[in-house]
Amino acid sequence: MKPLRRIYFVFMMLILVACSSSGIGSPNIFATNTPLPTAPISITPAPDAGAAVTSFFESLKQNDYESMYAMLSGESQSAISLEDFSKRWNDALNNMSAASFEMTILSSQISPRNAEVGYSITYQTVLAGNIKRDIVMRLVNENNAWKVQWDDGLILPELVGGNQLAMEYSVPARGDIYDVNGFPIVTQSTALAFGIQTDLIDLDLRGTLTAELGLLCGLDPLDIQDQIDTSGPGWYLPMCEATRNEAQRLISINPGGLVVSEYESRYYAQTGLAPQAVGYTLSISPEQLDEYRRKGYNGSERIGQAGIEQWAEEYLAGKHGGILRVVNPSGQIVTTLGQSSPEPADSVYLTIDNNMQYYAQSALEFFRGAIVVMEVDTGKIIAIASSPDFDPNYFEPENPNNLGLTNLLNNTNLPLLNRATQGQYPLGSVFKIITMSAALESGAWLKDTEYDCQYFFTEVDGFTGNDWTYDYCQEAIARGEACNTSRTRPGGVLTLQEGLMRSCNPYFWHIGNDLYSVLNRPNDIANMARAFGLGSPTGIEQLVEEPGQILDPQSQIDAVNQAIGQGDVQVTPLQVARFTAAIANGGTLYRPQIVDKIQPIEGDPLLVFKPEANGTLPLRAENLEILKEAMFMVTGSRGTAYNNLRGLQFSVAGKTGTAESGSGLPHGWFAGFTDNEANTGLPDLAIVVIVENIGQGSDYGVPLFRALVETYYYGSPQRPFYDWGQIGYPPYTPTPPGGGIFP
Repeated sequence: MKPLRRIYFVFMMLILVACSSSGIGSPNIFATNTPLPTAPISITPAPDAGAAVTSFFESLKQNDYESMYAMLSGESQSAISLEDFSKRWNDALNNMSAASFEMTILSSQISPRNAEVGYSITYQTVLAGNIKRDIVMRLVNENNAWKVQWDDGLILPELVGGNQLAMEYSVPARGDIYDVNGFPIVTQSTALAFGIQTDLIDLDLRGTLTAELGLLCGLDPLDIQDQIDTSGPGWYLPMCEATRNEAQRLISINPGGLVVSEYESRYYAQTGLAPQAVGYTLSISPEQLDEYRRKGYNGSERIGQAGIEQWAEEYLAGKHGGILRVVNPSGQIVTTLGQSSPEPADSVYLTIDNNMQYYAQSALEFFRGAIVVMEVDTGKIIAIASSPDFDPNYFEPENPNNLGLTNLLNNTNLPLLNRATQGQYPLGSVFKIITMSAALESGAWLKDTEYDCQYFFTEVDGFTGNDWTYDYCQEAIARGEACNTSRTRPGGVLTLQEGLMRSCNPYFWHIGNDLYSVLNRPNDIANMARAFGLGSPTGIEQLVEEPGQILDPQSQIDAVNQAIGQGDVQVTPLQVARFTAAIANGGTLYRPQIVDKIQPIEGDPLLVFKPEANGTLPLRAENLEILKEAMFMVTGSRGTAYNNLRGLQFSVAGKTGTAESGSGLPHGWFAGFTDNEANTGLPDLAIVVIVENIGQGSDYGVPLFRALVETYYYGSPQRPFYDWGQIGYPPYTPTPPGGGIFP
């Protein structure tokens, strides 16, 4: 018997002996009175493969390639890096111009270790239409989680084997921007850059060179001569840009030293009309690239980065066209997935009048500040100026004069800031319009309610204020003169209307204090200011704007400061123009607008300006008339604006303001409107002027207001903006924050 069989035989015999035992002697280790236990079989249910696929594509919607990559199987991750995985998805979506996509689960076959999920994906592309594919995704169960077995076919089946997507683009020329009369403000054209090469100047024609360049560029010939004198030999001095037609006279003269460089450009006429409002274009930045590729851009275009250029990008860029193809690794075309034809860009017509805009910018040439001109019955912006301004042509890389771009970007006076919509200032005495409105609506003051306006206000403990006439009196005394003029004497007993006419600080401090601490109406002025549109955006859609600030007063001192537009009051010039227009038109607050129409190459306009009323001044009709009468008194023979409006042949009303800025000289304001439509047939305008850190609103704001009124009716100002001999050359100092106590 073989050894293995012997072992088997012995083993069986032992079993038989144990089974036949009666229990005497050794115990039977195999016998039992209960059944033997059986070990439970544990089967972990497979996870939901469909949910995993859905999660994968939800991450794609967020461009969260890292989360998608984390869902790949270990084998797939070893075959492709996160960087390459992200690039394949991103490049595919960009090349497709995929604006969005939709994914639907079609089927699911699951075993404990593997799954196949069928899904339908539709890419909504800008240039190739909808691309729909039914695809099967294979998944593997790793640690009780479904992991994706990656291949390029999960994007599109056509990409299997290393194929790629390629888009052939057709890009239309960018659209133009015009003023309301069709004057070109921005065009795609050949431009000429003008400069001076100092070592080539013909001394006999030096005066001609500086005079003609000054005329073309809007520069002072003496300033050009100073630049030449302070420059070394062989220097290039950039001047300005123009079209050949605009520069025809200078080119024909061609004085020695003149340098003319031609380049293709997005050309901004007159070195930039309303540049902060119109904006400029720049190349698509790396941070913007994916966004614009998926909008159908090839990535090399220049796009609007500010102002109207940015707001109207969709219209000005036109509709790009393209042909989407699949190409193999050697670059050969495999198939075409879709295509579209380009469509020409639209033109944007602004409500701006180029002549009014030119003179508004010229008025502010030596200052920091802003001007807003608006039709009172529509909300149309006729001119919007912010100073210092800038030349948008500097942003064109082919422009030889763009050497000035560095200085522009580093300028501490912030020329890119649109002070008309983003500048936030204390309003000073112009705010007394609102305080007067609150007083009238409270019923505690009538138009004839009197107050004795003297130099000082002492009704509030811890606060002593002086009228603006006191400061003029002190200046007169310093000159050895008596305080016997309307500027140096306090107003005396004044009615409420006369208080506005004379801009009496004590009267309005008195109103603010009484409403707060006597009549238990602490928030009346703040509520009236908010109802006038202060402290919130105006609703203009085309330009970036700040809301300003109107807070409820927390103390008597807060209340009296607020009553004259100081303390924490912050407004934008656009907000002030809007409520000034509302006073003029009978109480309607219109949404300011700067776009007149969007005009395609053919057919009707896509968008046409329509006035939009979005608020009403909370004044009873009789109180609004009382307020308007007082504003006409401001421009009359006893008013604070009269001196610089004397001889003006048109009916105007308004309010001067001088707002303490916190340091340096105060800001000079004037907010007014015309009242001549019945006589001239021209729509009436609201015009608001602020000149920063300069002095009195009556000295600086009013002359600019007058110049623009004359420009509107005559075509140009009828006298210099300022009498420099009377007020001196204007300082140009930084703008601090702050609070005013002047007219």
